[in-house]
Amino acid sequence: MSRSPTLKVRLQDLVGDMVRRGIRLQEAHEQLERQFLSEVLAVCEGNQSRAAEILEIHRNTLRRKLHHHGLL
Repeated sequence: MSRSPTLKVRLQDLVGDMVRRGIRLQEAHEQLERQFLSEVLAVCEGNQSRAAEILEIHRNTLRRKLHHHGLL
């Protein structure tokens, strides 16, 4: 039976690939944050208050980040 790689291993592989492609830290951070916010919003079915709770950030901070990433 084959086991899936752990999150740590998957993340190491992803980061290694990004470094080899020349992606810089700021761009990697932007991409990760945008994808993370998008996924949390999907799980919360667009409920920003619930998403902010899950992310443990203020709802206004979430809205600012959503605007920044073009998700609103």
